[in-house]
Amino acid sequence: MYAPHRHRSRLLGPAVALAATSLLATACGSDGSDDAPEVAVAIDQERCETNREAGAVTFVTGYHYQASVTQLEVIAADALGYFDALCLDVEIQPGNGDLMGNAQLVSAGTAQFTAMSNEAEVLQANARDHEIVGIATYGHVPISTLITGPEVEDLTELEGRTLGHQSMLPAPLEAMLVEAGVDIDAIEQVEAGYDPSVLPRDQVQALTGFRSNEPHRLDALDAEYTEWHPEDFGIVGSFGVLVTSPAWAEQHPTAVEDFLRAVGRAFDHCQGDGAECVDHAADLDRAGYDGEHNLKVWDTERELVVSSTPGGEPRGFVDLDLTRQEARTLVDNGELDEVPEVAPLFDSRHLMAVHDGADLVWPDGE
Repeated sequence: MYAPHRHRSRLLGPAVALAATSLLATACGSDGSDDAPEVAVAIDQERCETNREAGAVTFVTGYHYQASVTQLEVIAADALGYFDALCLDVEIQPGNGDLMGNAQLVSAGTAQFTAMSNEAEVLQANARDHEIVGIATYGHVPISTLITGPEVEDLTELEGRTLGHQSMLPAPLEAMLVEAGVDIDAIEQVEAGYDPSVLPRDQVQALTGFRSNEPHRLDALDAEYTEWHPEDFGIVGSFGVLVTSPAWAEQHPTAVEDFLRAVGRAFDHCQGDGAECVDHAADLDRAGYDGEHNLKVWDTERELVVSSTPGGEPRGFVDLDLTRQEARTLVDNGELDEVPEVAPLFDSRHLMAVHDGADLVWPDGE
């Protein structure tokens, strides 16, 4: 029998102590301005010049400067000088949550990288003729969660009740409900916005969310609730997918490789000092930033990345068998007509090029 995840208010512990990092200082020149400091680089001059030829590299975040996996590492890699060390000129632009719009920007060449919530969205984007390719998938479980009051002991009890979502019922949660024997047509679905307090106020009896976000908001309200995770019902999923344009990747392969190299190094650093990395994100946000909450977002997601990555595989590896299963969920839900050929839509060659087995290779040998 499935044991749901019941919660009382609890907070994550403080971030662990700072892990010091350093870069190999080998000359490759500065950006040419009189007062610019000498750039400390970690690659040879030929590769440095090749990366510089890629020009300005724009990364569009999925949602503002939230400390999610595939966002915080990019922010930190920029702040810590890792992109500079690899001769990449990266510009970070905040997204507003319109991930299909971001995919369109990458497809059109207006941006070079962005983050998608899951592999299913990569498939959906390509079905809409947005030509993007997944180059790394960091989480191998669904990030979506269904939250109910503690009185719900079986998901079939939601029939005749109200379920709130942000814009639509996420595919992994719909598949979970079907697997649990729920008549989805018997549930009233409403748009509930982004305030999870609608659940303890009993305005809805179930709420969709991200397990790194809404549960922490409910903890802050001292609310009691139950989480229902799709993987506990045999439903596969993913989160934290970095994408680029296949045409741009073909033209600038070393830039793609070294972008992933810098992001991987930043992940390692932020594992050691998430608070510092969150501070870097806060520095970019002019509208106020909840650092305490964002640290919980980061800690939750990076723990899921580590726990869902099989031993011997690098973080970000792509499992095409799981991708096909995720695509099948979209077909079953009527969001795709058929399972596409997924291999051309996910290319892990660039990720594997900067790893030795599961270990990231930094050019100075660290």
